[in-house]
Amino acid sequence: MLRLVAVTAGLGQPSTARILADRLADAARARLGERGRQVLVEVLELRDLALDIAGAMVAGFPGAKLRAALDAVEGADGLIAVSPIYTASYSGLFKSFFDVLDKDALTGKPTLIAATGGTARHSLALDHALRPMFAYLRAFIVPTAVFAASEDWASAGEGALFERIERSGSELADLMAGAPAAARRRRDEFEDVVPFEQRMVALRSGI
Repeated sequence: MLRLVAVTAGLGQPSTARILADRLADAARARLGERGRQVLVEVLELRDLALDIAGAMVAGFPGAKLRAALDAVEGADGLIAVSPIYTASYSGLFKSFFDVLDKDALTGKPTLIAATGGTARHSLALDHALRPMFAYLRAFIVPTAVFAASEDWASAGEGALFERIERSGSELADLMAGAPAAARRRRDEFEDVVPFEQRMVALRSGI
């Protein structure tokens, strides 16, 4: 069974970020079902981890609750990341969570980025803020990012939003089905270190 984790940084209950994350997860689950694959979906609401994230930033290590969330992201076969847009960028809570995540945790992981905001003018934040951050973390970002403005939830705009959700969810599902990440072993940063004795032999022999 594949594992899909959705990380959402909305502050409301429920938040539009959480609603969007649920719809994206449903689209990916439906597509995987068409391919005969089962998926277990876990949603992490960062609002519930805010104090733990702040503590990890100060102390330098996560507590048990945050550690479990970080492990879930690291072990997932696919990731959905949804942030509300504040001041033309992702929220501080969203950024802080990925700051405390291991720098190699998202390497090669199929990732769908999405955001919510009050106006469509904030949609540029997907390509100017979220996409560069996940590219830096070496995630495999699906081509279609999804932005949902307030008007997109109205009946007039919901059809276009639904189409974007279906397209991006399908892209994520196809990547997950083709290259499951959970089976990959995390690369040990010391595995390529040459032993000291071997280095000395090489120096003496002129290699």
